[in-house]
Amino acid sequence: MKKLSLVCLATWILSAPLLAALPTPRFRAVNIDTNIGIGYGVVIADMNGDKKPDIVLVDKAQVAWYENPAWTKHVIAEKLTELDHVCIAVQDLDGDGKAEVAVGAGWNPGDTVGSGANFFLLPSGDRVQPWSPVRLPHEPTVHRMHWIRTPSGSYELAVVPLHGRGNKNGQGEGVRIQAMRLPGKGEYTWRPDLIDSSLHMTHNFQPVRWEGKPWDELLVAGKEGVFHMVKSASGWARQQLVGNEGGETNFVGAGEVRDGRLPGHERFLATIEPMHGHQAVIYTPPGVGASRRFWERHVLDDQLIDGHAVACGDLLGTGSDQVVVGWRAMNRPGAKVGVKLFTALDDKGGQWRTDLIDDNHMACEDLRVGDLNGDGKPDIIAAGRATHNLVLYINETEKTAP
Repeated sequence: MKKLSLVCLATWILSAPLLAALPTPRFRAVNIDTNIGIGYGVVIADMNGDKKPDIVLVDKAQVAWYENPAWTKHVIAEKLTELDHVCIAVQDLDGDGKAEVAVGAGWNPGDTVGSGANFFLLPSGDRVQPWSPVRLPHEPTVHRMHWIRTPSGSYELAVVPLHGRGNKNGQGEGVRIQAMRLPGKGEYTWRPDLIDSSLHMTHNFQPVRWEGKPWDELLVAGKEGVFHMVKSASGWARQQLVGNEGGETNFVGAGEVRDGRLPGHERFLATIEPMHGHQAVIYTPPGVGASRRFWERHVLDDQLIDGHAVACGDLLGTGSDQVVVGWRAMNRPGAKVGVKLFTALDDKGGQWRTDLIDDNHMACEDLRVGDLNGDGKPDIIAAGRATHNLVLYINETEKTAP
């Protein structure tokens, strides 16, 4: 595999004490695959039970996993539908140490009536030969999916379409966010249960566990705002965290959302705004006694071109989370693409440092953060649309002296 030499460039001018307190990010880029189609989605999971995290990619016409440590490619499904595959969810569902896979396909955002497809893939015996697809219920414009843990301890497949059925220009019926339960013993069908049907242009979502319980809640980003959805015995409840209030007009929709912790341990949200937008934004909860209802908005960067990926994690070993953002500049010939890392400089997230991780080698469609070489440091794996590459950024950051 060809190794790329990239330099991390600090672009925020800081005082010497602040710089001394933070390590300098160092990432070594390694090409995993230089011939992907679009790279719609990338995830990290142990696919063969060897206790090593593998890389799983859903591409426009393939589903493949790359085996750690040599990153040998295993294609497990091809052309599930005539239209592109678009999303993937991977999780060990039965506790055997090997992940199961679901795939969303039939991607056509312009067809809000007849597009979309969902599949569960039954693994082959050795898990490297083709897997067998089982078609599941679906809504049009299937766009993102995650396995979510339920109060019973089992998993359901949560699926978020981009548009409501029959929508035009993001208007009309709300998006039907659903969760499908695996068939139990003696059952043969996957039954979809409705989570919410009130939002529009829901581009991405993330499972979280904010309530301190061993089952998942959801953060959903869309046209109207960012919402926290919690399941109880009476069903799902929705609370809006992000949006305009009191005559504000800054929020015009969010395309991506992830959560993290600041140096002062306060929770934050990271978004890309608007959908496919130019801004990397964080939100912090309103203080005690604050007059506003929604979380407070802080723009990290307003120079992205077609921002399409965000992840949070402690890549620098500071005890708090940084924000990784990727942009792709789709249909913008000559525009630079790349990946940036944002690091909070104070307990409340009022100031941030920006470091350039990839300078124009990665037209980022999706990215994830996770320790892929077992050294205890989270790495970055990213898939590039126009660059047609899958790149592992190995974290070689050295901790600063205490």
